[in-house]
Amino acid sequence: MTDTTNTPGADGGDALVTAFNAVGADYIFCSSGSEWAPVWESLARRHRDGLPCPQYLDLTHETVAVGMATGYGLIERRPQGVLLHAAPGLLQGSMAVHGALLAGVPMVVSSSESTTYGDGPGQDPGGQWYRNLSIVGGPHQIAQPFTKWSNEAASVHTLPTMVTRAAELAWRAPAGPAYLNVPLEILLEEWDGREAKPIVKPGSTHSSPEEVDPVAQLIREASNPVIVTETAGREAGGFEALVAFAEAWNIPVVEPDSAVCGNFPRTHPLHAGSDIGPWMDEADLILLVNCRAPFYPPSRRPSKATIVVIDEVPQRPYVVYQVLFADRYLEGNVANTLRQLAKRAKDLDEESVAVRRAAQEQRHADEQAAIAAAEAKAAQAEGVDPVLVAATLRKLLDGQDAIVVDETITHSRVVKRHVQTADPDSYFYVQGGLGQGIAVALGVKLAARERPVVLTIGDGAFTYNPVIQSYDASNAYELPLLIVVFNNRVYKSMNLNHRRFYPEGAAADTGEWLGTDLHRLPRLAAFAEPFGMHTETVDAPEALAPALERALKAVAEGTTAVVDVLVTR
Repeated sequence: MTDTTNTPGADGGDALVTAFNAVGADYIFCSSGSEWAPVWESLARRHRDGLPCPQYLDLTHETVAVGMATGYGLIERRPQGVLLHAAPGLLQGSMAVHGALLAGVPMVVSSSESTTYGDGPGQDPGGQWYRNLSIVGGPHQIAQPFTKWSNEAASVHTLPTMVTRAAELAWRAPAGPAYLNVPLEILLEEWDGREAKPIVKPGSTHSSPEEVDPVAQLIREASNPVIVTETAGREAGGFEALVAFAEAWNIPVVEPDSAVCGNFPRTHPLHAGSDIGPWMDEADLILLVNCRAPFYPPSRRPSKATIVVIDEVPQRPYVVYQVLFADRYLEGNVANTLRQLAKRAKDLDEESVAVRRAAQEQRHADEQAAIAAAEAKAAQAEGVDPVLVAATLRKLLDGQDAIVVDETITHSRVVKRHVQTADPDSYFYVQGGLGQGIAVALGVKLAARERPVVLTIGDGAFTYNPVIQSYDASNAYELPLLIVVFNNRVYKSMNLNHRRFYPEGAAADTGEWLGTDLHRLPRLAAFAEPFGMHTETVDAPEALAPALERALKAVAEGTTAVVDVLVTR
């Protein structure tokens, strides 16, 4: 929708709402700030008069606002609006904005400043800007390192077009957040109602046949190729295209620990686990599909493989140091490129294909046997083993079309390996720093209300989250989640590093491990009780499945459930 005529009292608040409407934002995720009164007035007027506008979400923490926009964008893949408060609100939400950049989620983030400090004509912006809120250079300079594009709207007359430009930049590859500083004086300035132009979905770029054909020939000639991917499933149609490509050529697929979403069914015979190590000396062709950091350390180069990079923007501008060792690039739309390569799976050496298919099926069978053995061992262990938690979740979620959002560190490999998601948009790993998981899961639920959403999270990560504000959003907007806490009462990853760096140090000698102990925390599930949510604390294996079943039932009935599982490691 567009506005083409002025209305009585129209100002910069109307211009901004009109622009977000034209951009196609479904929601404005707002953590309130004193600059947004013009936007609130515009929304109130539109609600009263039955005029179109994005739905406004009134959220009580910046991380919740940005995190929910991230979760929503992971599913919908379209830019939404986020309003924060001045420079302090931008700083508070900056970790989540950076997470959106790493996750490739488009959004337009705005906050404000004052340009007159009360010395100009018009309405008084308030002394807080002069005394407390303003920052040298403006908030758009703060946002530059963790956004795709950061700028200031210097006039109410250019504000709508600036929002359009920010959204268009945010949506294009590599997708990510754009920031726009909108000074309060601009929001209060009279607006002439000029049209805010809608934006359209970005066009796609395609690798030419002259580029694709030689890569197809490389695959045809390879005896031991492998696909490595981190984010193929983040692209629209990428999950399905990768499955078709791998099946057409019978190529194993590795999802390394750096994978940030579900890219390939973990139950598929061609799924080759998460370790690229065995392929570093054996593979003669490595196909990096949306894989920003395949090798660690970066100098660890495959011994003999030709490396083909399939990625619309292989060199990520926001990655400080990136080594791909590419011999060839296919830089068109990833899903299209994979489909084009799948069509070229002809004239294959059937004997060679059969050999590598049989080898991969044996590897997959060995992995499934190892998973079953680990689960059998976990079921017999004293206390609740993390493997048992993940395996129990898999069984309970089977056939439920669930989405798993993961914010574990120590247990992330366990979650991926034993929950075994197998569908598009069924698994996401939170990016950029701990403390966003509940908000991201809420945003995913907002975009997929009909699907169960499960957040797996460690106790350390849980305590980083704005828990109270997230629970408030869950209740206010009817977004029930299942939150499963893997609670080992320690910052385990930090402790592991201490032990790794100083195996015979003073801490190892005295047992004084600093910076890691979480035993002093109260029952984590109890924080949900004032919100009327379902809570369980589990410390025995036999209690786990019944507790998770009750929790899932509560979620299905519309109530967030928190299950705090006291795991053994």
